[in-house]
Amino acid sequence: MRLDQLRMDWRVVTVIFVSTLVLVVSHYRRFFSYEGYNRLLLYLGVPLFVIVVLFRESPARYGFQLGDWRAGLVLTAVGWAGMAVVLWFVARTGDFRGYYGHLRPSLPIPLDAALDLFGWEFLFRGFLLFALYRAVGPYAIVLQAVPFTIAHFGKPELETLSCIFGGTAFGYVAWRSDSFLYPFLIHWFVTTFTMYLAR
Repeated sequence: MRLDQLRMDWRVVTVIFVSTLVLVVSHYRRFFSYEGYNRLLLYLGVPLFVIVVLFRESPARYGFQLGDWRAGLVLTAVGWAGMAVVLWFVARTGDFRGYYGHLRPSLPIPLDAALDLFGWEFLFRGFLLFALYRAVGPYAIVLQAVPFTIAHFGKPELETLSCIFGGTAFGYVAWRSDSFLYPFLIHWFVTTFTMYLAR
């Protein structure tokens, strides 16, 4: 098959390459001593630059908007309530205490989690999800959860194993609300509550 017969959307291909590269660079390089700033630069700054400068599109097309805020807030409330019950038992186990109990963020936990996760959520549930949706439709909701799960290597095993399901649920919330903000709020709650319980 000739390359001109592949008929791939160059924007989708670019998003896949850029998402992969920022994950790799984030693993090997530090531009700031504080990890939250590194993730904001790589996971938020780079994708926004690509969208605005290279694609000449609005970030709203990639979920950078309030979207359907009524649906988003309902799904966020359901996510918070459900995860509070699960985490009450899981976050106090040995693996979670061993990993999260020893972390000493330089900022208050809620602020630290927000700075760390805002770019993280935009990369997966904004940039990657909405670009993939153009190419493969609803499969994008599951596909974006694959690199999200792999990015959790090194964290507690149960957390990493659950990420394919949790990441898919986050993807659904982003798709349903047309915004990455609501999965961000759920993820922020999960991380913040886990860190408090693990201590």
